[in-house]
This record gives sequence, structure tokens and C-alpha cells, in this order.
Amino acid sequence: MIRERTLSVETCPRYKSGPVGMDQLRVPAGAVVPSPTEVTASTEMGYPVIHRIEEIYFPVLAAFGVPVNLVAIVILSRGKCGLSKCISVYLVGMAVADLLVVIVRVILGRIIPIYLPGSFLNITPVCTIIYFLGAAATGISVWSTVVFTFDRFVAICCEKLKIKYCTERTGTVVLGTVSVLGCLESLPWCFTIKPYYIIDNIPWYCVPKLSFRASPTWAAFEMFDLILTPCVPVCLILLLNVLTVRRILVSSRVRRGLRGRSNGENHKDPEMENRKKSIILLFSISGTFLLLWLTKIVFYIYVRVTGTQGYYSYADPIYIIEHASKMLQLLSSCTNTCIYVLTQTKFREELKNAVKYPLNLIIKLVKS
Repeated sequence: MIRERTLSVETCPRYKSGPVGMDQLRVPAGAVVPSPTEVTASTEMGYPVIHRIEEIYFPVLAAFGVPVNLVAIVILSRGKCGLSKCISVYLVGMAVADLLVVIVRVILGRIIPIYLPGSFLNITPVCTIIYFLGAAATGISVWSTVVFTFDRFVAICCEKLKIKYCTERTGTVVLGTVSVLGCLESLPWCFTIKPYYIIDNIPWYCVPKLSFRASPTWAAFEMFDLILTPCVPVCLILLLNVLTVRRILVSSRVRRGLRGRSNGENHKDPEMENRKKSIILLFSISGTFLLLWLTKIVFYIYVRVTGTQGYYSYADPIYIIEHASKMLQLLSSCTNTCIYVLTQTKFREELKNAVKYPLNLIIKLVKS
């Protein structure tokens, strides 16, 4: 199997990289030991194009993803976007989860290992914690999208349940439950990691234990994790959206018929206008999520069906597709704010006010 250029927190079982079959090395004090990056560079000719792209892509993604998610959290928390408190709670929760994904998976898990390969973050206990946080943040982000989709399904399709379920309190409880379960589900991955080598009794880097690959129990857990995230969420989002669309089409025809009989002419229906805005927001978020995760899902299915075990070179299409799928998946943590800007008029107004505020403050200071 081709080894990746660095054994960072991302090069663990779920991300299928690193010297899986290599025994742990215990190095005498004072010995000069190459990092996994240097080992890989010495064994491979040239530098892969996909890695050069990543070195540009991930810093740009972080520079964009951190501020846009912070802006979304601040603006949505103020509650002045014309959205219900219930919707605002879910959107804030999704923005927080996405921000954690960018910080942990992109900055700590990708950028620092690329540009600072010998930092303390590569000490085994530290990178294990970072890996756990990254896995948990990803699961929470994905399932936050699912529970938001379910909330909108209930609001549109279940009139009786809507009164009790679609509330700010319920949204907070649901997101809290998702967060706790996401952390618990990701915890077992911490026990699949071992150091790459040990220097002065300090373990460095994170690689999968040999027992992880050989154990049927771990293989079953890995399959369960794959099904839980992202296969089940994708199926649920598709199902809920189909049912929601079906209900909207039926209710729209009924309301148009009733209003046509009572008014004798075509007036705008405020209820349908509000419902339309909610649906545009829902479909934009869930549709973008599905598109950006699709490559990774197809890749996982292909690998499982064909039994692919590794790569022949850095130019192998499987290797390139795997990295491209991760790049697209991580991009999904930065898109929701763009969706709010495009679909929500009041969010755009709040964003303009937020941009103008520091400018106005500077102008006042200059004048005074």
C-alpha cells in the first residue's frame, strides 16, 4: 500500500492511510529518526499533484470556513433573521458543529501536519484526542443536518406533532442528545491507535494497531460506523425530503382550490409563501450536503464491492478519488452560510449591518 506523506491525526483507520503493517519502533535517546513524512518522501519519486492541491486547498478552506461559521453563529443567535426560534436553534447548532469540523479536521488534522510536521500535536496522546474530536465533530455535523430535516418534515407534514415537537426547547434537547451520542460513538476509535515510534519514552504519531485490521469485531464496528455515518443520514434525508415534497404538492393543490372558490381570484397565500421560504432553505442545505458527500459514499461502496486494499501509485485513480472525496466532504462544513446569504433576505441585511458596523466605528474615531 502507498503511504501518505504524513501520519497525522487523519491517517487513522477511518481514513485508511499510513504504514498499517509496520511495527512500532522504540528509538534510543539522541538517535536521529526520520518522520513519516521523510520516510515517505524518500521512498516515492516526485511529489503528487493531489498533495500540492491539498497544500493550497486546506488553508483556503480554513481561512473561509472559520469566519463564515462564526458570522453565522453570531447573526443567527441574535434572532433577527425572520426565522422561528426552533429553526434558529438548529442552524446555530449546525454552524457550531461545522466550525468544529473546520478547526479540528482541517486546521489541526490537515494544515498543521503539512506545514509543522514535528509539532507537539503529533505526540500520540494529543493526535489521538484530535482524531477523536474530528470523528465526533463530523458525526455531529452530519446528524445535525438530519435532525433539522426531520424537524422541517414534522413542521410541514405532522400538524398535531408540530405543536409539541417544533419548539426551541425540543431543538436544544435534540441537538444535545446528538452531540452526546456522537461523542460516545466516536470514542472506540481511540483504542485502535498506537504510536509510530517512541523517543525518550515519548510516543509520536498515530497509526492503526495491527490487531485492528485483524479483528472481526473491529471490522464489524468499522462497518457499523460507515453505515451510521454517512449512509443512514443520506437515506433519511432523501426519504424525508421526498415525503415533504409530496405533502407540499398535495396541500398546495388543496389550498389553491379552496382560496380560488372563496376569493374568485388569485391572491398570494401568506402561509404558502412562508412555507416556500422554509422549503428553499431546507432543500438548499440538504441538497448541498448530499452532493458534497456523494463522492465519498460512492467511493466507499466501490472499495467494499471490489475489495480494493491499497494503491499502486500516487497516480492511481483510487488514491486521487479518495483524497478528492475528503476535500469535498470537508467543504460541506463551509457552505451553509453561503446558502443563508443566497436564500434569506434578512440574513443578508444582518450580514451587511455586521460589515458596516466596524467601518462606521472607524469613521467615527477618525472624525473625532
